[in-house]
Amino acid sequence: MFDLRMWFRALQIIPRLSKDEWDRLDLVSRWLVATRAAVFVMTIVSAGIGGILAARDGHFSGLNFLACLIGLVFAHATNNLVNDLTDHLQGVDKGNYFRAQYGPQPLEHGLMSVRDVLRYTAITGAIALAAGVWLIAATGTTALGLMLAGVFFVLFYTWPLKHIGLGEPTVLLVWGPLMVGGTYLCTAGQWSWDAALIGSAYALGPTAVLFGKHTDKLPADRAKGIFTLPVLLGEPLARRCVTVMLVAQLLAVVALVWRGALGWPLLIVLAALPMLRDTAAVFARPRPDTCPPGFPKHIWPTYLVAYAFRYNRRFGLLFLLGLLIELALA
Repeated sequence: MFDLRMWFRALQIIPRLSKDEWDRLDLVSRWLVATRAAVFVMTIVSAGIGGILAARDGHFSGLNFLACLIGLVFAHATNNLVNDLTDHLQGVDKGNYFRAQYGPQPLEHGLMSVRDVLRYTAITGAIALAAGVWLIAATGTTALGLMLAGVFFVLFYTWPLKHIGLGEPTVLLVWGPLMVGGTYLCTAGQWSWDAALIGSAYALGPTAVLFGKHTDKLPADRAKGIFTLPVLLGEPLARRCVTVMLVAQLLAVVALVWRGALGWPLLIVLAALPMLRDTAAVFARPRPDTCPPGFPKHIWPTYLVAYAFRYNRRFGLLFLLGLLIELALA
């Protein structure tokens, strides 16, 4: 029997589950938990931006957009499965490592076997590839290049890119030009540098989210020899980088409106300013070593990433709303 309440919960947070609770889950719920589906909203926003921009410019294929959305979400899910599998096999997640504290790491917590994860990864990846093949047949060889780039990042983000300070630049490239520009290409049938540039503005948010996560687990990563950018920069500078990225994101949207690449309705993202102020205040202080009073205990030890993710979700939804208003007024 399907548990719709668990589906909704897994799309909102990464729920902590015992082995007994896991065993009672339906297959879809297990997939949503194992793939950390709560973070798919960032991918959905990127695809949505590309699709709405294509519709605004008078070139929109609903079928191609749906294939692109499915392909990107399942590619993201595949990456998360590969991430957990790779870190498990390399021993990164052993010893109560950060990943095993904030939610189920199916392999480390004994919820799934390596064979189970490989099966999930193969099916999830096959769906993403099938969507990509459809889009290549529909739009041509440029889509092939984008898909091959996506396959590379799915397979090699966890290792070696994340280990040598290239994980964060990868997110900026993938959630921006690759996802937004790629969705525009597949939906409109042509490449747009404006769409890629607009996507880069949005991608500063997901990059800030990853910066927050890697700053949260900076001591653990340093001890494991994983040299993310926050490890290389140190916590104070890493926290400042997040604030700079979030401010730059807002300024970039204003600049794109002034340039004419975006319409005035996109200024609605300025409604995120109060939350940006609060988020910047959190990042201005050293990360606490223990769960602060009033902070949700079921979220800890994710702390900086929780604030960055909450802000990015608000900004992304406002961005989509602004694009839809612009489209309606066109």
